[in-house]
Amino acid sequence: MEKIKTHRELRVYQVAFSTAMNIYDISLKFPREEIYSLTDQIRRSSRSVSANISEAFRRRKYPKSFSNKLNESEAEAAETQNWLDFALACNYISKEKHTQLDQEYEKIIGMLVNMQRYSDKWSM
Repeated sequence: MEKIKTHRELRVYQVAFSTAMNIYDISLKFPREEIYSLTDQIRRSSRSVSANISEAFRRRKYPKSFSNKLNESEAEAAETQNWLDFALACNYISKEKHTQLDQEYEKIIGMLVNMQRYSDKWSM
């Protein structure tokens, strides 16, 4: 297996980034009155998932810091799921779109948990 040189090569980063862009696209249709609340919150938390993965990758020579950043990313993914629940409850997204995005975040969370569990594989 070839050594990963940048966070952009990580599958979890790619999925998190793509899913955040998907959320950005759907949030463009949220009502104007949500711009400083739900729209802002869901965009920030979804973007933070991949941002924390990027930071974690650069901190992998410090195992505790690496694990902490992955944990922050996992928490941001769960927060995004919360905002998706609100978007569904307010009828801003369909049940199908909610299910699809929620499953993507479950996959991301699973990958992050595995990275933390086997953090020695990622150390420099």
